[in-house]
Amino acid sequence: MSSESGLVFALCLDRKGGAREVRWEEVDAGPSDGELLWVHVDYEGEKAKGWLNEASGIAPVILEALAAQEARPRCLTNGGGMLLILRGVNANPAADPEDMVSVRMWLEADRIVTMRHRMVMAVEEVRQAAMAGHGPSSTGGFLEDLSDRMVLRMGNVLAELDDEVDALEDEVLTEESYDLRPKIADARRTAIKLRRYLAPQRDVVARLQTEKVTWLTDIDRARLREVADRTTRYVEDLDSIRDRAAVTQEELNSRLAEQMNKRMYVLGVVAGVFLPLGLLTGLLGINVGGIPGTESPMAFALVCAFLALIGVGQIWLFRRMKWF
Repeated sequence: MSSESGLVFALCLDRKGGAREVRWEEVDAGPSDGELLWVHVDYEGEKAKGWLNEASGIAPVILEALAAQEARPRCLTNGGGMLLILRGVNANPAADPEDMVSVRMWLEADRIVTMRHRMVMAVEEVRQAAMAGHGPSSTGGFLEDLSDRMVLRMGNVLAELDDEVDALEDEVLTEESYDLRPKIADARRTAIKLRRYLAPQRDVVARLQTEKVTWLTDIDRARLREVADRTTRYVEDLDSIRDRAAVTQEELNSRLAEQMNKRMYVLGVVAGVFLPLGLLTGLLGINVGGIPGTESPMAFALVCAFLALIGVGQIWLFRRMKWF
């Protein structure tokens, strides 16, 4: 696909699970009798922009919503069609899963228009299934199949994130290291980013069950209900992961603070022991006359013994006072 074209692919679904690929020239002609046309475009492509604005027959207000730079999950019916925007984890190579990609759709009884800028693996899986003869047979089936595949990919990412938080909880109990702080922060940040789009998507998928469009059958609505339930469970899992990461970070901060307090306590005890000894040695070290013992060879040993006795006495006093 060239950036000038913008056509990723176009398929005519035979409503029996199979599909055949068509070119730009055949897209304008529309599907044959009994077929379902699926057009997948890159909305940044110049030819795709022209087709969407001039030949697609989609209302301008719908096109504006579909091509918005920051597209949050939403659903809107207009006539017999439906505007739908969903988000999925980024499964592209060397990409962060929390950098979620969007799929923008305009769904009608005999035509499906999907738009993206970055590759969406769930869309590619649906295309491959259709080319192999196992694709959707209706617009409702396509919607259920695509949304289900997008949610399933989220499940794998959430499972990995949950395992990561489990490992961090175990490490906090054993290591008490400052190196764990960025790891916990990354886990919390990932959970927050995923929830930002997954929570509104849960509401969108739940709303699909009640949309009054003729091409959604009772079976489609029942399957979408299952997708909505799974999405709700994933949102709850994200809430749990986020809360567990927060508790883990608090536990780590508490342990690190306790560790620091112990070190400061030891330093305080050592300083308390040596403070009077330093005072005495400072007094004996002044260069003025009258310092006792300057003429006695035993004076240094006696002073050292006296200082040691004072130190032992201080330690005994601190222990008696239960300072340590």
